[in-house]
Amino acid sequence: MDSGTEISRRRGRLASWAALLAVAALAACGTDPAGTAAAAPSAPASAAERTPPPSPSTGRAGKTGESGEAGESGEAGGRAAAPSASPDEAAPPAPDERIPRDPAKLAKALETTTRRLHDAIDDWTGDGGTAKGGPPRTVVLQALYQQRIYRFTARNPGVASRAFARLPARLAAEARDNTTAIRGLLELAHPVKDASKFRIEEPPAASALLRHFKKAERRFGVEWEVLASVMFAETKFGRVRSPSYVGAQGPMQFMPGTWKAYGMGGDVHDPGDAVMAAANYLHASGAPRDYRRALYAYNHSRAYVDAILLHARQIKRDPRNYYAYYNWQVFVITTKGERRISGP
Repeated sequence: MDSGTEISRRRGRLASWAALLAVAALAACGTDPAGTAAAAPSAPASAAERTPPPSPSTGRAGKTGESGEAGESGEAGGRAAAPSASPDEAAPPAPDERIPRDPAKLAKALETTTRRLHDAIDDWTGDGGTAKGGPPRTVVLQALYQQRIYRFTARNPGVASRAFARLPARLAAEARDNTTAIRGLLELAHPVKDASKFRIEEPPAASALLRHFKKAERRFGVEWEVLASVMFAETKFGRVRSPSYVGAQGPMQFMPGTWKAYGMGGDVHDPGDAVMAAANYLHASGAPRDYRRALYAYNHSRAYVDAILLHARQIKRDPRNYYAYYNWQVFVITTKGERRISGP
């Protein structure tokens, strides 16, 4: 376990740390909410009254991911969509594709992008199977545009509310969940001076990570969708390889003391070992009986807890969302603006 000093240091810095990454997103062990989105689950009433195990990563919210997006100069600006081509044959959006500000056009862009992304994921996975190999470029580009749309709606609640009212009920609920999750983590974000300090690498294969999540679920009973959402929030599925500013390491962001207690002798940088340790820690903290308590122990932020549960809910509703999130990129909020530091 972490020492008492480590715990107090973590708690003292949580408010100022906020969510470091915008792309790898979330927190010491999380990612974002939206004011116009469906209300996030309520926080556990007894979370602050219980004494959980020390937080794996110090409770920061957003080391590399959703909570700190990086520059999207194409957001509400940038390159216009290619003209010609029919809707079903149009080329995938460019990395800096313009984000519409008009609610009707925004709703149409989100609906079209999500449909095309799901179709591309079906092609990649064999319509409901397990993905083979790396993601096709069309999946990467559609996922990036979807992510940028949600980052825009998280910052523009008025436009988002009017746009979501035009969507089919199922997509509107998904949009509100994603926007709410992102917004919550963005509120925790703490700008950094230099995004170049983040070391970015290609993530392990989506299929390999899925095996790790399900193996850990079988051993500790922690739902694989929750474990996937934690890694998504913490390091965008392992894209961010740098330690946090307080020393949390690995794809699930563990502090040395917590890793020693829950890592079971594994390698903190190994995805399989890290996922198993996270499941071990969450189980010891109350999961699956009380996910809110367990996730609050992982990162002392209710916004973080809400974000993880909202993303997990979307994966449960449609497994294709796991593959969509897998292809969301790393954004970092700097003192000079946002920067995207991974992807095309």
